Amino acid sequence: MKTGPRRSVNPEAMLDAALDLLDAGGLTMRALASRLGLTPGALYTYFPDRAAIVSALADRLLGQADLTLLQDGPGAPDQRIIAFSMNLREVLMRHPAAMPAILGAAFTGPVALRVGESLYEALPDPRAAYTVMVYVLGAIALEAAEAGNAPEPEAERIAARRAAFTVDPEAFPRTHAAADTIAAYISTEQFRWGLERVLSAL
Repeated sequence: MKTGPRRSVNPEAMLDAALDLLDAGGLTMRALASRLGLTPGALYTYFPDRAAIVSALADRLLGQADLTLLQDGPGAPDQRIIAFSMNLREVLMRHPAAMPAILGAAFTGPVALRVGESLYEALPDPRAAYTVMVYVLGAIALEAAEAGNAPEPEAERIAARRAAFTVDPEAFPRTHAAADTIAAYISTEQFRWGLERVLSAL
């Protein structure tokens, strides 16, 4: 019996579908194959496993940030790092549900390597580059975890955090006094404040 031609899938279309599933919290090889109209075994023609797909997605999302801000932007190296990191935060916060998987990815793709090379050039020690990326990705991940699948505007999220944050002022006077600042921990201002101080220390 003659079999029909094997269906081919554009790898970019596959990554589109994988990101949709990751955003929905349901990326599995079986789910991806079903979305693409393939058998699960056919996926291995393109990627050896789910981890490879997630790594490719991590590199793609990094590539959606404007790397020229880091490589060729105006200002001192720390200002270029801040500009790129702020832009990367915007990109990744479009996919908050994907952040746990992205954080577990191997950042070894071509874009990740270019980002790393630029950081190594800008900073005095390779360990400094790692420290910066831990801060940047960690801060974004914490914000994404709280934002949920459909983040509200930042001002609304801060207001909701403030309204929900109540402590006994007698038992925790310093925490009570810092309530407005604590509510804004997920703000753009806080992200930049922390990054500036990390870079200053390095």
